[in-house]
Amino acid sequence: MRDEAARRIEVTPRTAAKPKQVATPAPGKWVKSDPFVDHPKPTLSRHNLLEQLHARLQPRTYLEVGVNDGASLALSRTRSIGVDPAFAVVKELECDVQLVRATSDDFFDRPEPLRHFGDLPVDLAFIDGMHLSDFALRDFMNVEPLMAATGVVVLDDVLPRNALEASRDRRTSAWTGDVYKAVEVLQRRRPDLVVLLVNTAPTGTAVVVSLDPTSRVLCGTYQSEVGYLLSADPQSPPMSFMDRSTSVDPQVLLASPVWERLATLREDPGADVSTVWDELKRLAPA
Repeated sequence: MRDEAARRIEVTPRTAAKPKQVATPAPGKWVKSDPFVDHPKPTLSRHNLLEQLHARLQPRTYLEVGVNDGASLALSRTRSIGVDPAFAVVKELECDVQLVRATSDDFFDRPEPLRHFGDLPVDLAFIDGMHLSDFALRDFMNVEPLMAATGVVVLDDVLPRNALEASRDRRTSAWTGDVYKAVEVLQRRRPDLVVLLVNTAPTGTAVVVSLDPTSRVLCGTYQSEVGYLLSADPQSPPMSFMDRSTSVDPQVLLASPVWERLATLREDPGADVSTVWDELKRLAPA
């Protein structure tokens, strides 16, 4: 196995990114999150998208940050790791899974977080943990070094439908938090990545490919982004995120033949996958 300990992301000071404790309203006391900014009606949910990616990619390994009740982990049929400090799985799981009751920061601090996968890297990862941009960005930073060259990372809750849904202090039932800012940082700092916003219900996803497990760009720039990531409410999501004008229809994305090609290319370590990323990049609206 590759030296996991040498590739862990060290972010200092780590305490700078810890969220303040926020009282959670009692059930039924959430503020209504609508009216929403006008946007195209999603044709698929986030779980539909994830289920179809599993089917098309046939991943050898699947890593999930944020298990909750197991609804997304239940879609996996491969060797899997699920990380969540407070999971309460009520769904039937049909995969060889290791459930880790820990924060994602603590999980990635382990000497060999992927021991359950043997010598295999991650083919598909789903980041759906804390709905705060600093956590989501750190999760991506820690996941990328563990990914296969043909790997795919999916981030959930990146398309708030108004500023209220994007609040760091949760006030609404449907809640994205400010995860959209993590996507903005990826787009700004890592032009080598292909970051596709996907118009899934209810609160959008991002599919990230063209990964570079050796990149240290985000590690080197994280501290300079902390002020933006931790900026206080109210948040100001870009209009293009709220109206989803730059997002891809999930059915169009899934109809691309590149997913099955990735499953084949992963068997050839020397294969050139750049043409696959170019094809996906062309799916994004201008």
